[in-house]
Formats: sequence, C-alpha cells, structure tokens
Amino acid sequence: MSTMSESKLSKILSNRKNLERILENLDVGIIAHDLNRQIFYFNEQAEKITGYRRQEVLGKDCHEVFGAPLCGEQCTFCGIKDVFNDKTEYTINIATKNNGPRRVKMSVTTMKDENNQNFGVLAALTDMTDFLNLSIRARKISSFSGILGKDSKMLTVFQQIRDVAGYDYPVHISGETGTGKELVANAIHNESPRSGAPFVPINCGALPESLIESELFGHVKGAFSGAVRNKKGRFELADRGTIFLDEIADLSKPMQVKLLRFLQDGTFEKVGGEKTASVNVRVVSATNKNLKKEVQQNNFRKDLFYRLNVIPIHLPPLRERRNDIPLLMEHFLKEAEEMHDSKPPKVSKEALSIMMGYDWPGNVRELQNVIQFSIVNCSGDTILPKDLPMELKEESILRSSPGASRKLNIEIVKSALEKTGGNKAKASRLLGVGRATLYRFLKDHPQTIPGGR
Repeated sequence: MSTMSESKLSKILSNRKNLERILENLDVGIIAHDLNRQIFYFNEQAEKITGYRRQEVLGKDCHEVFGAPLCGEQCTFCGIKDVFNDKTEYTINIATKNNGPRRVKMSVTTMKDENNQNFGVLAALTDMTDFLNLSIRARKISSFSGILGKDSKMLTVFQQIRDVAGYDYPVHISGETGTGKELVANAIHNESPRSGAPFVPINCGALPESLIESELFGHVKGAFSGAVRNKKGRFELADRGTIFLDEIADLSKPMQVKLLRFLQDGTFEKVGGEKTASVNVRVVSATNKNLKKEVQQNNFRKDLFYRLNVIPIHLPPLRERRNDIPLLMEHFLKEAEEMHDSKPPKVSKEALSIMMGYDWPGNVRELQNVIQFSIVNCSGDTILPKDLPMELKEESILRSSPGASRKLNIEIVKSALEKTGGNKAKASRLLGVGRATLYRFLKDHPQTIPGGR
C-alpha cells in the first residue's frame, strides 16, 4: 500500500500541470532559474511579494530584472565563480518594483538533475513584513538586528531602521555618547540589500586634520612624505556597502566641502591624484552634538547638513528608557559569562534599585562598564550596593533622604552641584529640595559653594 501511494504521488508530481497547480497555491514565493540565471518559473506569490509580473521576468537574467534590491550582496550566484550550497537561508529587506520596502526570508536551494548534476537554483520567498510590524506594534520583541530594547522609544527606532533599510537615502543618527549610534548604523546596513558588502566605520573626530582626507578618500604613492604606496580610502573600501561617518560635526570646513561634493555626484579624487573616482556607497552619519545648532553657529555647512539629514533618527538616552536597564544588565552579565566561562553573580534588588535611579550620563556604554566593574568588585555570588562604582553610591545617598525636610550640608550640596555642572535647578531636583531652599542655603554659604549659577 505504501509503495502504491509513493508511485501515485510520483506520477502526480511528474505531471507538469499538477506540479504548477501545487506551486501556484503556496503561500511562499517561488523563483527558479538555470545556471545562466535565466528565470523559468515565477509563481503568483512571487508576483505579490516583488511587485513584478511573471511576463516581465520569465526568460530574463534575474540580476538584470531585480538587481541588488532582491539578489543583494548575499547572493551566491553573483561572483566570477558561483558558489553552490545545498541550501542557504537569510533574511533581507528588499525594495519592490513600486519601491515599497518588504522584509523577506530567503531559502535558496540548488536543483539537480537525474545525474545529480547542478542545473539551477530555486528560491523560496516568505514575506515577513506584516509579522515584524505587528511584533513591533504589539511590543512582542525585545531586540532587533542586534540592538536590545523594549521601551516604546526603542521600538520606534526599530521601526525607523526597518523603514529606511530598503532605501539608499542618507541617514543621520543623533544621540548622546554611549547610546549605540554605531549599532543603529550597522543595523541599517545589515537589514538592507547591501548587507553582504562591507560596513566601514570611521570616527571623524579621532583623526588629525592631516590624515582625515587620506583616510576617507585614499592617496597615491608619493602624495606626501610616508606615502610609499597607493592606498584605498574608506569610501573605496565601502564600495557597494555602507560607510558610517561618526562624529561628523568634527569635520573641518575644507573636508565638509569635499564630502559635499561626493554626496552631490558620487565622485572624489585621492590625495595627490588627478583621476576622478566614483564608488557606490550608502552614507550614514552620526554625532552627539546638535547639528542644527552647529549650523546656526557657522561650524557646519547648511548645504551639507541637508544632504546628510535626509532621514533623521534620534536615539533616546538611557535615563529616558529606564525599563530597558534590567534587560541590558542581563545581556552584559551573559556576555561576561560567555567571555570568562564562569557563572556571573546575580544583581540584588537594592543594587538594581540604585541603577534604576541613576541618570547614566554615559548611557548604555556606562551601564556596561558598571556591570563589568561590579563583577570584579563583587566578593560573593550577588552584586550588592557596596560593589557598585562610587558615583552610583554617592548619587544614591543624595537621593535617599526625604525631600525638603532634610538638613542640607556643605559636602552634599557641593557634590550635587559638581554632578550637575553647577546647575542649581538640576541640583535641587537631585537633592530632593525646592529650588528656593537651595538658593537660601547658597546665600548663607557664599564663600563655600563655588560655581553655582
């Protein structure tokens, strides 16, 4: 009976019309092409996902039809020597024919003939767009493309990343130091069709003026003392991928002009070179400064600002997403466990309470440092308040006493003013007293408290 069933099934599947009927009724897009990349099958669901009609693609080279938005840099059929894997799976964002971004899971399988010889490739496309959107809106996710967070502000950032990834428009990321701007830039790259190509970061504020142009655009041999060979710049290294220009506000005016030219026409000259070169890169920039204010203060070119700030993304500071602190804390503890191959200590409720109340001027990076410090400082299996860095313990002491009823003293007020850079309004909130109470104290101790304003 089993042999009869297999025989019948084999006969059914060998009938072309029956096989096509099965493939047409799948909820998965099916694209098949031969070894010359000529498409010979394209089902109805593939039409819905990509926006292309089958008469537009049948008999044509898949790369000519779809280009990078669908094949992307992860395609194993793009190089001089095609790589055949029995099965490859990955998830990408694609720009469909009508330029609408879709998130698609690709499952690519090599097809073999009766002699076990490769004769083509079959790609199954599953549209994950609606599922991802619903997950974000329903707050059912706590991480996205390597970024942790479930606060509503972070879910908005996740949605922005997903929305912009399928396009090549410049993105500018703003946010305080330590909020994870490079992680967001990397996520935009990884979620885009460029994900298989290089992601090349450069900190524009970390290099001296004499080197920044060579680092960005490269130089030719003999261009300056020490240029003993031709060198590719970051833009050239990022060809077909993404370049991340961190601390963009620190670029000098001459370099701003050169960057503007590249953004306008995609061309540049190497230092000491005469030939004009061009590359295909996506530009993502970031700064912890207010770029609009930099423009107003004539520190940054207005025309360059508008070229870079096509799609702005703002990262919230950690103090505005405190509910993510336990999630991030657990992640850093797990990282420590994997790095040192030993079970890390737990965090006591009292220590967690102090961390939840701290303002985190260094944001996520500071939280990571605090966890690492506390692990080293902890003598037992639980991190206690005494194991935390001094600045967290000091601020906890400042917050612990009741509000205006407490008696202020010179040391505690001095500490609060130092914490807030001399800002009386912030210091009064930190001390838990009214502003007038703090002003009266400072008036009574004019020689003791410097720097108040």
